[in-house]
Amino acid sequence: MAATPACTPPTAPSLTPPEARTRHTGTIVAGCLAVCLAQIGLVLPAAINGVIQRGLQASGSQLTWISDAFLVPAAVLALTFGVLGDLYGRKKLLVGASLLAAVGYLVSATSGSPAQLITGQAISGIGAAALFPASLTMITAVTTTPAARAKGLASWTTALSLGALIAPLLSGGIVEHASFQWAFGATGVIAVITAAAAWLLASESSAPEGRSLDWPGQICVAVAMLALLHGIIQGPSDGWGSAPVVLSFVAFVVFIAAFVAVENRSAAPMLRLELFRIRAFAASAAMAVIGMFGFLGGAYDLSIRLGVIHRVGPGPMLVTGFVSLATAQLWLRAVPVQETGLLPLLGPLVLNGVGFGLVVAALTAAAVNVVPPGLTGMAGATTSLVRDLGQTLGPAVVGAVALGMAADRLTGDLAGAALTPKEHGIVGAVLDAGGPLALHTADLGPLSARLAPYTSDALAHGYGNALLLTAAACGTAAVIAAVFVGLRPGATHPVRSQESAE
Repeated sequence: MAATPACTPPTAPSLTPPEARTRHTGTIVAGCLAVCLAQIGLVLPAAINGVIQRGLQASGSQLTWISDAFLVPAAVLALTFGVLGDLYGRKKLLVGASLLAAVGYLVSATSGSPAQLITGQAISGIGAAALFPASLTMITAVTTTPAARAKGLASWTTALSLGALIAPLLSGGIVEHASFQWAFGATGVIAVITAAAAWLLASESSAPEGRSLDWPGQICVAVAMLALLHGIIQGPSDGWGSAPVVLSFVAFVVFIAAFVAVENRSAAPMLRLELFRIRAFAASAAMAVIGMFGFLGGAYDLSIRLGVIHRVGPGPMLVTGFVSLATAQLWLRAVPVQETGLLPLLGPLVLNGVGFGLVVAALTAAAVNVVPPGLTGMAGATTSLVRDLGQTLGPAVVGAVALGMAADRLTGDLAGAALTPKEHGIVGAVLDAGGPLALHTADLGPLSARLAPYTSDALAHGYGNALLLTAAACGTAAVIAAVFVGLRPGATHPVRSQESAE
């Protein structure tokens, strides 16, 4: 059985015990505020997609890009920001990232078009890309004993889960009384508060030894992820066999292969691929991608239904969490699409929240605790990257699958509908330009009322079947947890402090 690591505290100015305790607590508070802010931003648009779609008349692909404009930079830049924090200080990075996120929310809060909202989301996503790894590594740097580390990680994961809870409550409450832009403005205020708290409360820490910026690796992973998302999101509208979509998937394969080659040859890689030889770390990465795909894909599906159509080891926690998420998706699918009351949806919502909290806590502990202490910064950044990758793929894949199925069903149903040639022409033009969502919300006068049963049925069919995909993803992640992490308490143990490069 592997021994508990001897965590090495970061170099810091000499402080009296009361000052040290205050700084320790302040650092954890600042880190928790930062990850809560990042998670609010990540979940925020999914909670009010329907309102955004109607307010901006966004097409299905634009609606997906509004979510993924935040998620893509949050995923592809996490490793680079992990390096920057190790080199120049996590506190500085946290303050700067919070302020950058605030700028992005200001752009989103003043948006009057999908393009401006996507731009604001991208700016905020860059800030979140730094907030996720910097907040986690800053907390692990000040928790110098296993007990303190466990408490620090528990606080961080609780704050992350709290952010996922706050986002729909915040945005849902605001859009009941004001425009959706105010939800982004309120989040911008939280970003400014987070920056001030980090500046005043947190301790600085860094770990520059053996770390340097790896621009070739960053460029390769960024291009690969952008190409993958472009192909998935544009596939339903441009055609899966169209040249731009096919080239996107080819570019993804090429640049992922290039990333692996670059990291294997780099003297100071942004991601040491040998970390994936650690069984629990590799399993955590796989579960993060698959499970978070299932979680946020399900959240995205729920938002469309409501807004547009109407101390145990990590193994048991992961299995329970993923099974809860999968059950929530299937339960939600069984709720009639016409149901808009809260009570019938309460069960799947509670299961989704419980599953998310268990999964995030266990994934973080499993990934960070099994690597050498000197590589916790890299591990934290990698955990953020793969988790955000899964969350990025969730809305993209669910949107592509659901809208594709809805369009097929709608096309078939409308072919036999009692519409005049002129009405068929109008419907075809709207459907070609914006897809089923646009047709469902378009103001076509009396024609809209006649189309509503067709569009509602088609969208319910598409998004209902997409929940089978997210449930299967969560179930797959539960199997990975059971096989590779195990169900025994304490099945995952930290490794001894060592140079992972050896």
